[in-house]
Amino acid sequence: MAMFPASAALILGALVFYPASAAFAQTEPAPPSQITGAWPQVKCERWRSAYDEALKRFGRKGLGQEFIAGNEAFISSGCQSPPDVCPRSAEELNFANVMVMAGMNAGLASTFMPYACRKS
Repeated sequence: MAMFPASAALILGALVFYPASAAFAQTEPAPPSQITGAWPQVKCERWRSAYDEALKRFGRKGLGQEFIAGNEAFISSGCQSPPDVCPRSAEELNFANVMVMAGMNAGLASTFMPYACRKS
């Protein structure tokens, strides 16, 4: 039996659980004309749901306080703060990868994500 690296397993897990997750389960989506004004709130709610689900499924092991605080600050801002959450450990990078996949599966643009590592 072939073994996957941990990062591949997390990404595969995201691909498997997020489309079927209750966080993204919807009836017929509303037409864009009906959600345009609410779209930022819809995106943030989808991100918050995915974040909560990822923490529940993968836990906080290896996730630093700064990483958790940055993710939670992004959500608290209504997902409006500029990207400044920098994954530093392997676990943080795996978690960020899961979140990016979940976000893309939820219809969020790549520019929505809160992850960025700035050069000092």
